[in-house]
Amino acid sequence: MKRLVLTALLLAGLVAGAIVATGASSGQRTGPYQIRAIFDDASFAVAGEDVRIAGAPVGTIGSLDVTDRGGTGRPSSCSNPGSGCKAAVTFIINRPGFTPFHADASCAIRPQSLIGEKFVDCNPGTAAAPPLQRIGTGPGVGTYLLPLTHTSSPVDTDLVNDIYREPVRQQFSLILNELGTALAARGSDLNDVIRRANPALRYTDEVLKILAQQHRELAQLARDSNTVLTPLARDEQQISSFVTHANTTSVATAQRANDTAAGLRLLPGFLRQLRPLMIDLGNLADQGTPLFNSLAQSGPAVAQQYENLVPFASAARNALISLGNSAQQQQPLLLKTIPFARHVLRLANASGPSSRLLDQLTASLDQTGTIENLMKVLFYGTSALNGFDSSGHFIRTEALVGSCTGYTQLVIGGCSANFTHTAPTAADVTALARVAKAAAEPKTAREVAIVRSARAAIGTETTTQALTPLLNYLIGPGH
Repeated sequence: MKRLVLTALLLAGLVAGAIVATGASSGQRTGPYQIRAIFDDASFAVAGEDVRIAGAPVGTIGSLDVTDRGGTGRPSSCSNPGSGCKAAVTFIINRPGFTPFHADASCAIRPQSLIGEKFVDCNPGTAAAPPLQRIGTGPGVGTYLLPLTHTSSPVDTDLVNDIYREPVRQQFSLILNELGTALAARGSDLNDVIRRANPALRYTDEVLKILAQQHRELAQLARDSNTVLTPLARDEQQISSFVTHANTTSVATAQRANDTAAGLRLLPGFLRQLRPLMIDLGNLADQGTPLFNSLAQSGPAVAQQYENLVPFASAARNALISLGNSAQQQQPLLLKTIPFARHVLRLANASGPSSRLLDQLTASLDQTGTIENLMKVLFYGTSALNGFDSSGHFIRTEALVGSCTGYTQLVIGGCSANFTHTAPTAADVTALARVAKAAAEPKTAREVAIVRSARAAIGTETTTQALTPLLNYLIGPGH
């Protein structure tokens, strides 16, 4: 099959080359190149259908007419089958490079589709043959005549199928029975038919030989076609839907043909601008290769983490369910806090101005250093008011001197801080005597200085009683 396709392409290339060479040597002509071809039967061809050379459209059928066998006259009547009327088809070659047609040119009317459309398939001939002769007078004057011997018409399929139906079948039987008699009187016509049919038979024989050589490929094609068409037959509804949607898409695309053309015009510039980006992406891919290799090495560890995530999720499921239950239970309590939250919101809104003023005050105090200056005033003021002597710092206070001024844990008659008065115990009297003795007989120079200072400050005879708290502190444990 591949060799068949290659052979056809080679032949088409050779024909196209011959056509181009022929057209190049033909020189310039004014007006379209028109050919009047004579056919036995126009075979349902109509004006406007394509004229093709090697499959490429090169022109169209201009008009159809009936004429005599020579093609240059018009018989007065063609109702009699024996009058020799033929079909004259005039087609116009409007593509340069495919003219002129030569004396060995040939044309055939062939089916274009299953609905009966036709087209004219031509071979312009070779440059070795002379060009076609132009008609000087009569019908088709000014066109180039392609005689009946260089044309052929196909037999339509419906005409062949009519053989199997009545009354055509009976008529065909009569034709076969009387064929010998009819041909006996028209031997020359039969000879012409055989000579003209010979190329078709030769081409058919060549096609059959090629098909015989490709029988394995054809068998494989049949098997492959069965393999492909079987799933398509199962999905015929989907295929039908695809065709319907494809038709809708094609219609929409056709409506935007101008936009599509504009996009195609802009595509080269876009590709030029895209090239540097693709180069950068290629460099990025090259530089990212080590990273992806590292990721590939880390893949098992990541997969293990995901595997470990499964038991974690299972364990967390119960906790999440419990959390959901707790949230559901706490929902009524949270709803009850809405009024309180509203009160707090109103309080916050109401305290907004005060908060802003307080913020401005604290900011001003911070910026001006008020707090630091106040602490300095207190510190320096206290230092200025307090005194200092050989014993250390002391605080200047106003002394309220009396018989019950000092603090003591012992109960002294007449000076109790309690609401009820109790008499001193023997232990209290003993402790008081010890304190009085210590006050009367100081031992150290410091105690002597303190006692003297206290006596001078008090100025009464009740010195022992007044100095009792001070002496308890001085001579107590740790002093």
